[in-house]
Amino acid sequence: MKVQFYDKVDDKLLKFAVIISKSNGKWVFCKHKERDTYEVPGGHRENREQIDMTARRELQEETGAVDFTIEPVCVYSVTGKNRVNDTGEEMFGMLYFAEINKFDDELDSEMEKVVLFDELPSEWTYPLIQPKLIEKYLKTVSNSEA
Repeated sequence: MKVQFYDKVDDKLLKFAVIISKSNGKWVFCKHKERDTYEVPGGHRENREQIDMTARRELQEETGAVDFTIEPVCVYSVTGKNRVNDTGEEMFGMLYFAEINKFDDELDSEMEKVVLFDELPSEWTYPLIQPKLIEKYLKTVSNSEA
């Protein structure tokens, strides 16, 4: 599994939005109803949907976020077969960061629950991808503060 980062690519290549999120200083993760692992909110871009709208929609659906700020971090790509890519070809997505101020009381999605962590979890749904996305986000933040 190979994860790469880009400043930008042609918009039509962007198939996914992944949103690294925090709330009150804690990492926000989702637990899917069918898995015993944790994942960052995100998902597939729908037909004719702007990628920024994909990010907002997925964040709201998967976490119940109702009051948040969100901003793009960078483009990423994943090459290799995984749960959402059976060809193994390079697929592109946009990585975002969101600060969630308020959650809805109920989730109406495939997610069982939202969990707030002080530290990053060890039971990842996508262990070869999502830790690298968070690492990239953390590098971006530390570089912008320098």
